Amino acid sequence: MFRTTDVVLIAVMLAAAGFTYKTKHDAENRLTEIRRIQAQIALEEDSIDVLKADWALLTQPARLQRLSERYGEQLELKPLQPWQIGSIDELPVRALEIEDILEEAGIPAAGSGTPAAPSPPAAPPAAPATVQTAVPVPTFRASLQ
Repeated sequence: MFRTTDVVLIAVMLAAAGFTYKTKHDAENRLTEIRRIQAQIALEEDSIDVLKADWALLTQPARLQRLSERYGEQLELKPLQPWQIGSIDELPVRALEIEDILEEAGIPAAGSGTPAAPSPPAAPPAAPATVQTAVPVPTFRASLQ
């Protein structure tokens, strides 16, 4: 009634159907997880936007000025003096550029508007001083003779 090949093909068909069902189920679970994570990301982005708006309101210069006037005595706030920030000696030294070095040496830089002097053409390579003679190389055919 059933041949061996029929039984084998039915078993393969059932295995393929089971694999397909499992793959579909896993894909649906992943899609559900992705949607949950996307909703969580959207919630966090909205929270970030609200926090940025709050920060913008809290750091308005007019509001900070009112607060400093109101609570200045309690906090013992004093106006900031320029020397409290830093001095000229604390500024980093600017790195030298090649144009600066050339200007100090009195050489105009290439991009300064003055055309650079053309360089002389390169001399052709010198011929070898001694002439070498050709040395015969033995070949396979010569070794057969």
